[in-house]
Amino acid sequence: MENFKIIGISTETTNQNNQAAADLGKLWQRFFSEEISSKIPNKENEDIYAVYTDYENDYTGKYTTIIGHRVNNLNNIPDGFVGREIKNEKLLKYKAKGEMPKAVVETWQEIWKNNVALYRTYDADFEVYGEKSHLGADSEVEIYIGIRK
Repeated sequence: MENFKIIGISTETTNQNNQAAADLGKLWQRFFSEEISSKIPNKENEDIYAVYTDYENDYTGKYTTIIGHRVNNLNNIPDGFVGREIKNEKLLKYKAKGEMPKAVVETWQEIWKNNVALYRTYDADFEVYGEKSHLGADSEVEIYIGIRK
């Protein structure tokens, strides 16, 4: 799972002053209200990915978020969408459990507090929203952090 291609919609944001909460909320709302999922060609499956990349420096700076799907190729990127190849040599996996998006936010706060930053590559991190991600209090979302070997 370290290397894959994604097509989706994106925004640039920062964790400063709660900006990401507002920006990512709008991006998720757009993803669902505009039925972005149905417009992505060559999907590998129905899992939704939220990829964090193009970090300015670390989690305190600007970065890009892409919400979309893993795809077989990047040959047909619809207008207004972005396509990217995500590469990580090594990943650290977390599992957010509970009500979404609260559980994901809390898991990221733990990641930031636990000095994982010392080992992060800041190339690309991502969340996978699979079939267990919409189960209310029993929801699960996988979070992958790119780390150095």
